[in-house]
Amino acid sequence: MYLRDKKSGDLVEVLDMAAMVDPCIDQLKGRFHVGEELQDPITFAKDDLEFPSGEGLPRCWVDAEYRHATH
Repeated sequence: MYLRDKKSGDLVEVLDMAAMVDPCIDQLKGRFHVGEELQDPITFAKDDLEFPSGEGLPRCWVDAEYRHATH
């Protein structure tokens, strides 16, 4: 799956799908998908990522208390 880095606008290939959907984990391993060479994996904060369409990540992926929140 690919997400977009909010700062650079570059695509990020998600390497750890379990971390992506776990609301208790705020970072995940991925690599930029730019250029012709395969980039080295790095850690991304979920807050810095969004879907390529510009839509934010689902709340249930980033907030462990999403079921109990009043807003």
